[in-house]
Amino acid sequence: MTNAQSQYHKKAEQNPFTLVYDGAIIKNEKGKVNIHPVKYNLNGIEIAANVYTPADYDASKKYPAVAVAHPNGGIKEQTAGLYAQRLAEAGYITIAADAAYQGASGGEPRHTDKPFFRVEDIHGMADYISQYPGVDANRLGVLGICGGGGYTLKAAQSDKRFKAVATLSMFNSGKVRRNGFQNSQLNTIQERIKQASDARAQEAAGGEILFSGVASITDEEIAKTPTDLYREGYEYYYRTHAHPNSTFLYITSSLMELMTWDATDEIELIDQPLLMMAGSKADTKYMTDEAFPKAINAKNKELYLIEGGTHIQTYWKPEYVNQAVKKLTEFLGKNL
Repeated sequence: MTNAQSQYHKKAEQNPFTLVYDGAIIKNEKGKVNIHPVKYNLNGIEIAANVYTPADYDASKKYPAVAVAHPNGGIKEQTAGLYAQRLAEAGYITIAADAAYQGASGGEPRHTDKPFFRVEDIHGMADYISQYPGVDANRLGVLGICGGGGYTLKAAQSDKRFKAVATLSMFNSGKVRRNGFQNSQLNTIQERIKQASDARAQEAAGGEILFSGVASITDEEIAKTPTDLYREGYEYYYRTHAHPNSTFLYITSSLMELMTWDATDEIELIDQPLLMMAGSKADTKYMTDEAFPKAINAKNKELYLIEGGTHIQTYWKPEYVNQAVKKLTEFLGKNL
């Protein structure tokens, strides 16, 4: 890590749990929400997660629980942790885990970003939190944020342990990796799939692993980024909420799986209650708008717009986070 990068990791260094969101727990106190860093095994990979327990948590009682799936490039110490903490404040036991191959979780090569693994991570959170002392496994919900939202739609199709399903600023990773953001790369699909298969061939032959995405960025480059999602995303991940474990990189060969995947394939298998939330000004809102009507068998389904919010602002801006948490707790309260 360069000196320039480390200057942005102050928040992470100052918090004993390396949490970088505002209002994060700095110590476990009696009578308040507590955080418990845990590790567990998923398909031979060690997963790093944080479990949040409500104020006055008593392991002999029964609590509803929520698994929170983080955004692409994100980790449990950022927005996933913020929502996990806020839901714990509302009385839920929550878990936010780093995806396998990413963050503080194990798995090689690093930055592998394949849909099957990301969906499996969500099943793995269900495995772990269902056994946690005090959890009522019959009242388990799931919240997926950004890329985690797309993977949550897929996980909920087959994982009926989740009795309520919610997404925030849902990002359909397959659609974007295939078609480009806002369908801007439709004429280069085959070319990019070929690059991904060439990258895999190079890896298989023992050659260098190729990466896609952004490793670091200057202030000038951020300022010139035309879309809110990426401009505000770079600010969030590389400046205001930077964390040494977070990255915008992914292995180029992952695109073989990503480009042939879609969060909305078989979405009619979701028969649980479904809440999809998006900022009214989010340039990613089109993905929620496309997915929502396809979920024809979801119960009590609801599309909720967070008034005035862009995609990234729903990760951290109190006025948008508060709207989302209020809606979430209403929805989970009714359906768990």
